[in-house]
Amino acid sequence: MNRIHALALGAGFLCLAATAGTASAHVVLETREAPAGSYYKAVLKVGHGCDGAATTAIRVRLPVGAVNAKPMPKPGWSLATKEGEYAQAYESHGRTITHGVTEIAWTGGSLPDAWYDEFTFQVVLPKKPAGTVLYFPVVQECEKGAHRWIEIPEAGKTAADYREPAPGLTLIEKPQGR
Repeated sequence: MNRIHALALGAGFLCLAATAGTASAHVVLETREAPAGSYYKAVLKVGHGCDGAATTAIRVRLPVGAVNAKPMPKPGWSLATKEGEYAQAYESHGRTITHGVTEIAWTGGSLPDAWYDEFTFQVVLPKKPAGTVLYFPVVQECEKGAHRWIEIPEAGKTAADYREPAPGLTLIEKPQGR
C-alpha cells in the first residue's frame, strides 16, 4: 500500500510540475477570474522572450465588451493605445460611451529572456453570464522573432490544446451587495 501511495504521489508531483512549466511558458493573466460588470486590474505576466531573445514589445487587444481601459505606464517602455468604436454603447457615470481604447502597446523596452515582468492595465468587464471566458490576444515581439498568443480555443478544447493560446479570463457572478 505504501508503494502505491508513493507512486501516486510522485505521479501527482510530475503532473503539477508539467502544468507549472506550461503555465510559466506563456503570456498569462495573473488573475484568471473576475466578476462580470466589474473593474478588473489585468496583469499580463511575461515569463520569457523568444527563443532566447529579449522581449521588446507587448501588444494586447481587448475583447469585445471590455471597455474604459487605462494602461499603466512602465518605466523604460513607450506606451500607446489604439481607439475605436465599441460594438455597442455602454453607460458610465451617467454618460453614454461609444468608443475608446481597443488595443494597448508597450514598446521600446528590453526584457531579457532570463527575466520576468508584468504589464498592467485596468478595464471594465462586460455584464455577461458567469462562466463566459474573455480572451485577451497578445503579440510578444522580441529582438529576434515573436510569439503570437492569439489562439482562442474552439468548442470542446482548452488553452492546453494550443501552442500559443490567448490569455483567458473567466467571468464569475458579482458578489451580492456590490
